[in-house]
Amino acid sequence: MKVQRIVLNSRPGNNGAPVPANFRLEETTLARDLKDGEVLVRTLCLSVDPYMRCRMNEDTGVDYVTPWQLSECVDGGGVGVVESSRCSACSEGDVVTSFNWPWQTNAVMTGSVLQKVDPQLVDGRLSYFLGAVGITGLTALLGIREKGNVTKGANQTMVVSGAAGACGSIAGQIGRLDGCVRVVGICGSDEKCRALVDNLGFSAAINYRQEDVPSRLKECCPDGIDVYFDNVGGAISDTVITQMNSDSHVILCGQISQYNKDVPYPPPLSDEIKETLRRKNITRERFTVLNYMNKAEAALCELSQRVQSGQINVLETVVNGIENMGDAFCSMMTGGNIGKQIIKISE
Repeated sequence: MKVQRIVLNSRPGNNGAPVPANFRLEETTLARDLKDGEVLVRTLCLSVDPYMRCRMNEDTGVDYVTPWQLSECVDGGGVGVVESSRCSACSEGDVVTSFNWPWQTNAVMTGSVLQKVDPQLVDGRLSYFLGAVGITGLTALLGIREKGNVTKGANQTMVVSGAAGACGSIAGQIGRLDGCVRVVGICGSDEKCRALVDNLGFSAAINYRQEDVPSRLKECCPDGIDVYFDNVGGAISDTVITQMNSDSHVILCGQISQYNKDVPYPPPLSDEIKETLRRKNITRERFTVLNYMNKAEAALCELSQRVQSGQINVLETVVNGIENMGDAFCSMMTGGNIGKQIIKISE
């Protein structure tokens, strides 16, 4: 059968910013005859995520994700349906997901790497398995629970950077549900600010492209900042950290502002910020959700329940067609999405 796929055409140039031309659409042929343990899947939707920028380099800089290889099919989070199977764990018609789904319209995969999911958990909105009820939601929930030290009744203020992205938009809602009395989001447009406050229940939102972040933070966080969910790093994070209270906590989730630079992960801090962390006894530890997968099942169950009950609202930006993967990825890296960026491949 003929399938379309996306391969890595080139690595980003000297300025480090990815462009759609780094990806190439190809047509290839897929053999339908399966070996024992294999399944043929039809791809329903794929995810693009900030961490993938590291996979475009020859060295990702971290030990838990591998680099994409030139002229080879790209992969990431995906959801699809089993069309035929020679694997006892998968039957025709099963909805399945994987963290390493090839960017192809159809694919032959090893059944054992696929996770069967129940569409009822997301009221049939299967893309949610790539976001709010998937690895993104897990990162938000477990990041806050493991590193945030949020305590009901403690009058805490949380700040979320990259707050209108896939992870930040869930993290702010979890912070509010877990007991923060004030949740402030930082994002890059007035439209995103409105979505955070009107749709997701944030207390306030700051447009870092238009507003003076230090003065707006003081205004929105009159009692200082107790928990910071950091998705961006760089100057914004330095500004937040300088206004954090003693014995507060940074959840180091991502550093998207630094991903196009040739720096180690997490990127080094200035001496001034290091001294602020030390003087105020602020914890700042890297959070990697893959280290907490023993808690994933219960956490996904909670996320599903909260989404279905309306306690967590889900924002998505959906693009149609595998041919638009490169455009969608580059748009996501420059903040073109609100909520989770999803590429719909088939019905």
